[in-house]
Amino acid sequence: MPAGDGFALVELFTSQGCNSCPPAEDLLSEIARDARDRGQPVYALGFHVDYWDYLGWVDPFGSEAHTLRQEAYARALGSGGLYTPQMIVNGAVEFVGSDRRQASSAITSALTAAAPTPLTLSVEDAHGGHRVVVDYQAERPPERAVLNVAVVERGLENEVPRGENAGRRLRQDNVVRAFTSADLNLTRGRVELQVPQDLDPRHASVVGYVQNDDDRSIVGAAAVDVPAVRGR
Repeated sequence: MPAGDGFALVELFTSQGCNSCPPAEDLLSEIARDARDRGQPVYALGFHVDYWDYLGWVDPFGSEAHTLRQEAYARALGSGGLYTPQMIVNGAVEFVGSDRRQASSAITSALTAAAPTPLTLSVEDAHGGHRVVVDYQAERPPERAVLNVAVVERGLENEVPRGENAGRRLRQDNVVRAFTSADLNLTRGRVELQVPQDLDPRHASVVGYVQNDDDRSIVGAAAVDVPAVRGR
């Protein structure tokens, strides 16, 4: 699915250990659902961080790598430190992740801007559900470009017995289950991602996006569904 004249790449930094995060996760789900229904190039990713785990609940989707990614944004955007929920659109605009007005404004603005680096993705094979192999083609990438590729999963639910959300059953969409970055030295190539064994490909997508390593701005993005594994 090529990204043509405009796109919005929405990254939410969140945690199941944060009681102000569920409204932001609901908003991310709404953004993703509306984009799919309308066929809009809006790509949502939920990065679960690990720095709230000390409160008593270890987020099953949390990762130190996600925290490090948020730290890189804090340095680039001058946001003054880490917080959740934080939403970032196209690597350039950040705000509290539950703020519907700012989310709508940032996404609308992003969709009206041209994409400098159109990107096309295809998933060759899911390799029995353990690996996802992604072929990509990028046009006119910046000199210092990075290709980010994420596998996201919709419809995840679990009980939270401890921490700030103790006693709640949380539902999240577009949770990042696998992620990799690579220098975009070639305009076309292939990346492979190891995915969790419990990933349901029927509810999973691959989101790829080209990021300028100089200022963290995102200059191209695309998404494609993960093909179902035979027998599932």
